[in-house]
Amino acid sequence: MAAFYASCMGFLSFPSFAQQKGEPFENIDVSWQNGNDRRDSSIFKHMPYFTPSLLVDVNYTHSFNKPNDNTVVGSTSLARNNEVELSALHFGGDFTYKNARARVMTQFGTRSMVVPRNDYSPYRGQYQLANVYRYLSEAYTGYHINKWYGINIDAGMFMSYIGLNSYYQQENWEYQASFTSDNTPWFFNGLRLQVHPSKTMKIEAWIINGWQSYGKFNSMPGLGGSVTYMSANSKLKLISNDYYGSDAAGIPGRKRFHSDNSMLLRYYNRPQARGISRMAFSLTGDIGFEKGGGVNGFKNGDATQGPAQYFASAMFYNRIWFARNKLAWTVGGGIMTNPGRYLVLYPTGQASPLPNPANPTQTEGLFPFSANPGDKFSGWDCSSNFDFMPNQSLTFRLEFVYRHSSVPYFAGKGGVTSQTGYSTVGLDPNWRPDLVKSESRVVLAALFHL
Repeated sequence: MAAFYASCMGFLSFPSFAQQKGEPFENIDVSWQNGNDRRDSSIFKHMPYFTPSLLVDVNYTHSFNKPNDNTVVGSTSLARNNEVELSALHFGGDFTYKNARARVMTQFGTRSMVVPRNDYSPYRGQYQLANVYRYLSEAYTGYHINKWYGINIDAGMFMSYIGLNSYYQQENWEYQASFTSDNTPWFFNGLRLQVHPSKTMKIEAWIINGWQSYGKFNSMPGLGGSVTYMSANSKLKLISNDYYGSDAAGIPGRKRFHSDNSMLLRYYNRPQARGISRMAFSLTGDIGFEKGGGVNGFKNGDATQGPAQYFASAMFYNRIWFARNKLAWTVGGGIMTNPGRYLVLYPTGQASPLPNPANPTQTEGLFPFSANPGDKFSGWDCSSNFDFMPNQSLTFRLEFVYRHSSVPYFAGKGGVTSQTGYSTVGLDPNWRPDLVKSESRVVLAALFHL
């Protein structure tokens, strides 16, 4: 559910705007940054009014648990084991006319099912919001004001600002995101104000429907903000994102706060070197909690206040580029604890068209994953990958990932669908989803961005 809005390049993609003092982040190299477009320019950059964009993400992953139904559990980037899958196909681009602006990116492939599945706000009311929006990853319009280094006022669906990673895998150093990013939002619906007071800084404010939700769980909107700083010498990036809202269905008295903070540092840069050409690392820490409505933030309360319910996580990645940035090796991982499991990606159970009637925000299926106040969950992960990048639009990635949780969570050999792995086969009344505490997997991916 999570990702930093991969658009430090996003507001560089409106070339027709005549800024008063130049472009935001002008002459700052963001192509090395985790969660950002690694291209230094678009081949369409001189087209008037419209800058097209195309992204294709195809992967193959093998789980050493070998679940009988080939279903991946606990991931928003992977859906099917031991099969070649079109994870994502996005096409669209940026429209500009004078100071009017709009961006539209479609979304097809398994992610158009995997990610909307994690939003339970469509269960409130009608019109099947998940189906209405699932084939769009971004769609917004707005107005640009020529003040300072630019002010943008936008409304619609945006990529999330919570978490370092981009929603688009082409822009990340790793394929399977650590718990910190995968368990926080990938999208927002609402209003956004972007202010660029200087070449090196961006300040944002948001009024949105809620935490990765197409609609609202209660009457209160989500409120948030973001501050991004990049040093003029292109070596350092600092990001701070904060959110406050009411996102427990039918429990308006329960409020959520979340803070996400990242630092990225490029500590070596020799772009023409045939050996090591660049080195950088990213460090992210998240802290958050829910309070009210039967839960009590960071500490256990009395019978009225309820148990602790919070989120704490961190992740670190180091990346080394070789051969004039044609090759790269990344290693890293992270840790997470989430008592109450309010941000855990629920594993699937036996397929069912309706949610658990006792708790509409729990997982779909006959055997929902428990997410009651006080339920413990913690996990850690590590990964290492090797990238071959023959040009700035194409990446081939080979990645090894190990993940571990404190409770049975990942798909085991028996899968999460039925005793045979086929959801249409009669269900053995004694069968239960086979969940285990760890998994190891290999990911092969081909990533294209034009």
